[in-house]
Amino acid sequence: MILPIVKALQPVLASLLLVGPLFAQAPQPPEPGTRLSVDQLKTQMRITAGRRLRPQRWPNGARVAVALSFDVDNVTASLSRGDLAIGMLSRGEYGAVEGLPRILRMLDKHRLPASFFIPAVSDILHPQMVKDILAGGRHEIGVHGWIHENLPALNNEAEEQRLLDQAIAHLTKVTGKRPVGYRAPSWAFSQYTMGQVAKAGFLYDSSLMSSDDAYELVLDGKPTGVIELPIEWILDDSPHLSLPSGALPSPELVNQVFQAEFDVAYEEGGLFVLTMHPHITGHRSRIAAFEKLLFHMKSRPGVWFATHEQVARYIKEKVF
Repeated sequence: MILPIVKALQPVLASLLLVGPLFAQAPQPPEPGTRLSVDQLKTQMRITAGRRLRPQRWPNGARVAVALSFDVDNVTASLSRGDLAIGMLSRGEYGAVEGLPRILRMLDKHRLPASFFIPAVSDILHPQMVKDILAGGRHEIGVHGWIHENLPALNNEAEEQRLLDQAIAHLTKVTGKRPVGYRAPSWAFSQYTMGQVAKAGFLYDSSLMSSDDAYELVLDGKPTGVIELPIEWILDDSPHLSLPSGALPSPELVNQVFQAEFDVAYEEGGLFVLTMHPHITGHRSRIAAFEKLLFHMKSRPGVWFATHEQVARYIKEKVF
């Protein structure tokens, strides 16, 4: 009786032997701040905001810069964590099949540029997307990881570098241009990410939240030369509308938040970065609300719609 049980457990025991060393090598969790000195606390703030980089004026005397962005995650977040539930995969694939084409039609209708941050695997699974994005001649494509990997959980410098190199190489090949912008998957940095982004020579990052306006990123007290075009969960469709956890059931309510953020940016003469996802905003009710926001922004004089690259290059020239 015991022998069959032992045989049945052999695969499990073997897997534990393989996984065990991983747990043994896992880094210790950081000490809570209550136990640390002031100097030790300062060292924990490795990535900070440096110089604020708000131009005195935007191109052609514009009052505000609007940088629309779309994270084309589709199924990659599910595939990355091994979630192969067909329902989840089909929900993500909606972004490629329906959501992105609908968004591109809307942008073409209003002749507006946008930046599309794409995990390389999203393009590999649906290669028509990049072709369609570039067809209009107005949009930018930036790096958004290889397969929407969870970098803090990965916690492996060499593996993270491999995935970043793969993503850059693939998007360079399919677009004919090396991307100049980076956005971390889930906006989550590991301890290695900032150094690798700076070393790769990216013009800008758009993953962090220390300001409403652009700023230079500082790593371990040293300026990196990388411009941050900050994002915010307030200005992201996912926490508001991504079921089942979405906090606001109505796209109209979300629009009120986005519009209020734009209106204050307009009054301050700043930067307005909006993040959306084709598998979320690409649905009919959401794209209808999005168009109302576009009409509102276009109704104000002095609004400069630009890609993230255009904003970063202008800042580099005028402020940096």
